[in-house]
Amino acid sequence: MKIVVYGPQKRTGVLRDGAVADLCGTFAKYAAEQNNEPHPTELAEAVAPSDLARLIEAGPRALDNAEQALDYLFGRAHDQKDPRGAALVFPAAAVQMHPPRPNGARIACAGGNFADHAAAMAEKMLRKPYTGDARAQIRNAGIWGFWKIHREVAGPDGAVTYPQKANRLDYEGELAIVLGKRGTDIQAKDAKEYIWGVTLLGDWSIRAPREPAGPHNFAMGKNFDTSCSLGPCIAVGETNPFASDVETLVNGEVRQSFNTRDMVFSFGEYLEYLSRDLTLYAGDIISGGTAAGTAADSSPLLDDGTSAPDRYLKPGDTVDIRSPAVGTLRTHIVAKPNR
Repeated sequence: MKIVVYGPQKRTGVLRDGAVADLCGTFAKYAAEQNNEPHPTELAEAVAPSDLARLIEAGPRALDNAEQALDYLFGRAHDQKDPRGAALVFPAAAVQMHPPRPNGARIACAGGNFADHAAAMAEKMLRKPYTGDARAQIRNAGIWGFWKIHREVAGPDGAVTYPQKANRLDYEGELAIVLGKRGTDIQAKDAKEYIWGVTLLGDWSIRAPREPAGPHNFAMGKNFDTSCSLGPCIAVGETNPFASDVETLVNGEVRQSFNTRDMVFSFGEYLEYLSRDLTLYAGDIISGGTAAGTAADSSPLLDDGTSAPDRYLKPGDTVDIRSPAVGTLRTHIVAKPNR
């Protein structure tokens, strides 16, 4: 099931065959017509909520209810209107899609979690071929990452504003898991019990100028307005998050192509690390990191040691992050408006 957030009221929907079906309204129709429910709309909000956060918190039963209602809507129903006569199904291209981020959800991103990306970055920093075992070095160094702290993220076909302070803006296509229940001190082996679905994440990164080094920094190269995008949907039960293909294209050119089976630290290990003494909640998002092919790891170095600008993003560029089960998360890079 592909769960989306759509329309002016940001309601939950299901993407099927190029159309979006309103989830809550579909269950209300099913309850009224099949079960003679006297208050179908109120019941639907309780068992198949129109709000994404409440839908996730409602657990597997909500998805079972939704699937049953959708089968009725697309199979046996006489029409595709809710009990009040309003349309329940819309062409996907005709509705606004929002990022599938539940209200209050936190976003944690894995850092340096693919050996090929880490090795290529090491070559740039050392300015000579890398000959070590990148995977072993990453595991020996331990898990690290950062949080995306902004309130708003870009959605499908959304815009990322080129930061005024940047002169090298990079793309990082990633697969992310969405948690389905609350947990503290989670064991890595129990990860599947906590994963509700998967989505795609764009981690937009300022590579230059770099943030000053220190024992702790604010990860400002990873946090600026629109520095994260999500979507186009949350795929629930449709792919294995531990072995999913991901590609990133810039203006139609494939730049990254990888599978999450090559993550150095697994989603389970990140869950265990992040949940130690810190409660994670339904709807929280953990992204698995990115592989080789970013502008930073694939650009030649100039004589002064900086990266050539050609492969970095510029206003007017279009970036597609795609995965077979999730679809395509398209993002447009735009210039910051003058104030």
